[in-house]
Amino acid sequence: MEFQIRDRLSFVRFLGLSLKERIPDAKTIWHYHELLANAGVMQRLFNKFNRYLEQQGFKAKKGQLIDATIIEVPRQKMTEEERKEVNDGKTPEAWEKKPAQMSQKDRDARWTKKHNKSYFGYKNHINADGKNKLIREYKVTSAQVHDSQVMDELLTKNKNSKDVYADSAYRSDAQETTLKNDGFRSHINTKGYRNKALSKFQVKMNKIRSKIRSRVEHVFGDMKSMKADFIRCIGIIRAEVKIGMINLTYNFRRYAYLATNS
Repeated sequence: MEFQIRDRLSFVRFLGLSLKERIPDAKTIWHYHELLANAGVMQRLFNKFNRYLEQQGFKAKKGQLIDATIIEVPRQKMTEEERKEVNDGKTPEAWEKKPAQMSQKDRDARWTKKHNKSYFGYKNHINADGKNKLIREYKVTSAQVHDSQVMDELLTKNKNSKDVYADSAYRSDAQETTLKNDGFRSHINTKGYRNKALSKFQVKMNKIRSKIRSRVEHVFGDMKSMKADFIRCIGIIRAEVKIGMINLTYNFRRYAYLATNS
């Protein structure tokens, strides 16, 4: 970031600095991130910009699109025994004897598998609206948390329609009952099971739902174009700030496009 500010006049103008003023160095920027993390204000900043979006006429409409993406962090070197202890929420004894080493270990990130590939890090769970593809709610967890476990925390009752779209990983009888009881209309894709394939009608309905649900994939695609699927930080508190910034930056970019083309 320090290099970008020194290299680009557009960054200097955005920060309101003159060419004579001192450019914030990397350590200053790092301290700012730490202040955001310790104060716990990232979510408030995100919500404040969402209120601005509504004031500009970009209210959440046409359904709630729920999905999650993995955000990787640098992989930790540890033995299988140490990994098991960390996954159980414990601190390996060998780390406790070396505080300097322990400070470099991420004890909040977790391993997960997707399409037979292993990832280490966190998950960015989001709720984007169907019309504008703006992120309205988000939640950060470690990577091993199943997508469906966070769904209830992402849904909003008064800021969008009650139509909920998600892929089949979110579907279960319990989830369908919860959505119905809370007044939501489920458009979650149906999943098949071994020895019980989907009917032609179910396949047809999945295709119809997916045309709307797939819009949330555009959000993650834009983030990947920013190379925002990998972050360098230690601990979930810092990860929440980094990922919150990614979501906020996406909304900035999306708003700029919508405002220009509306």
